Amino acid sequence: MLALEQEIKQLIISALNLEDLSPEDIDASAPLFVDGLGLDSIDALELGLALQKSYGVSLSADSSETRAHFTSVQALAAFVSSARNN
Repeated sequence: MLALEQEIKQLIISALNLEDLSPEDIDASAPLFVDGLGLDSIDALELGLALQKSYGVSLSADSSETRAHFTSVQALAAFVSSARNN
């Protein structure tokens, strides 16, 4: 799971053009939105598209379940991992 978390951190950096960050700068358990990384709704859309493209996962923009997956890198990694196993 740690390798997947690293991949997702790198995906966040590249998809959102956060060149001033490295994967080590992102706390896997920290919130992605508001506090923590400070992403916004546009970032969520871009990240969602990048996740769909990279991992083939299906996300619904207005789903409360999707919001839960986007709480942290750890939550995204768990979601991608479970989607891969289905």
